[in-house]
Amino acid sequence: MAILPSVNQTSTKRELTEKQKSFLIHLVETKGDAKKAAELAGYSSHYHHVVKTLKNEILELTQEVLANSAPKAAFKVVEIMEATKPVIQASNKLAAAQTLLDRVGISRVDKLDINHNMASGGIFLMPDKAPVVIEADDGDYETLDN
Repeated sequence: MAILPSVNQTSTKRELTEKQKSFLIHLVETKGDAKKAAELAGYSSHYHHVVKTLKNEILELTQEVLANSAPKAAFKVVEIMEATKPVIQASNKLAAAQTLLDRVGISRVDKLDINHNMASGGIFLMPDKAPVVIEADDGDYETLDN
């Protein structure tokens, strides 16, 4: 696996020490083994403290790893789809590829089809409003508009 460019050129706001940069580089080289990466970077204490300190950088690095693997996942989906012979563990590979694509933001498009069918068909038109004439007790007429 290639070292990701952002490990050496951190785009984060804070400056990392050489040891921290080394940890991130080794984290990629060891395919995510934080304990081994901490040892290779020269940390003698528990690696949990290093992980806690570099949490944001590790998350950013993880997103980049997934983004770098997204094209491979996309081609795997196409390969399984176009296969003329059975593919070993096709459902597992397809599920893994789809999960990876979902996590990087490329997900299946859900479309909602709305069809409204009238029970009797047609439109019901109401008649025009007509003024209502009301006779008062004193013999006067009053017109009300609806």
